[in-house]
Amino acid sequence: MKKIVVLLSVISCFTISFGQENNNKIEKEIDGLKTQINSLRSSNTNLNDEINSLESKIEELNVNLDSLNVQVRNNESSINTKSTKLNSRITTTETKTNEKLVKVDETIGKTTLYSIIGVLLAIILSGILYWLLSKRQKTDKTHVEMQLSNAKKSIEEEQVQINTKLAELYNGQMELLKHERKANPGNDIDHSLALKVADEIVKMQMNLVHMDSKVRGHKQLTIAVTNVFDNFKANGYEIVDLLNKPYNDGMNMDASKEPDPTLNEGVQLIRRIIKPEIHYNNKMIQKAQVIVAYGE
Repeated sequence: MKKIVVLLSVISCFTISFGQENNNKIEKEIDGLKTQINSLRSSNTNLNDEINSLESKIEELNVNLDSLNVQVRNNESSINTKSTKLNSRITTTETKTNEKLVKVDETIGKTTLYSIIGVLLAIILSGILYWLLSKRQKTDKTHVEMQLSNAKKSIEEEQVQINTKLAELYNGQMELLKHERKANPGNDIDHSLALKVADEIVKMQMNLVHMDSKVRGHKQLTIAVTNVFDNFKANGYEIVDLLNKPYNDGMNMDASKEPDPTLNEGVQLIRRIIKPEIHYNNKMIQKAQVIVAYGE
């Protein structure tokens, strides 16, 4: 009887010790997760500061582009003024020529001959002047177009770099969201961050579709956007691919339509996405808002 009591006491002590050891391990794992979450929150704060700095740069680039547009308009105005003056001179010269030709029937002699020669010289000089001004106009136009092309390329490269950093930030936010949900599985799910990130990442995707793939940084931005889409799937979200897909009036989405002469009659395609269609665990949580192009 005593041996049985002693044996039961030993088993009880072993069970209590094993339970305490498991509790200690769980507490250590929770503490580790909390440390990771705090680190990710700190990184998120730093990335938000960087976003504010990048947005300031975008504003500065827009101001520079507006200044360049003003210069282009001034150049066009100057070119139009010169062309108007030249046309006026040519018209005046042609009028004088016609008047002197009428006098040919009335006057014959050296004076008339000299007048004809003078008029011909004036016409030739006017033609030469017109040719020189036309050449100058084409040169100015080519120079302005080159400046605009270079400015556009520079702005696109800046935007690609900024969007790449934003995509990396959004990827970090989705990682943080995944860790928070893992640490607090019982909390109510807030989709606001995921919906905001989805709206911005789809805009980046549309820009990539319309952007020249040779723009510096295009490949890096494509990879960053793909990573965000993969992280969405890892969190249980799905962004439905609608861009350039066929549309019919029975689809569950808000659609605005605009005519497109390049499409055949009756054809409807989704050309722009204002808000993407998003599913969470196979259930739609946001209805799409799109622009549909149709053929007439």
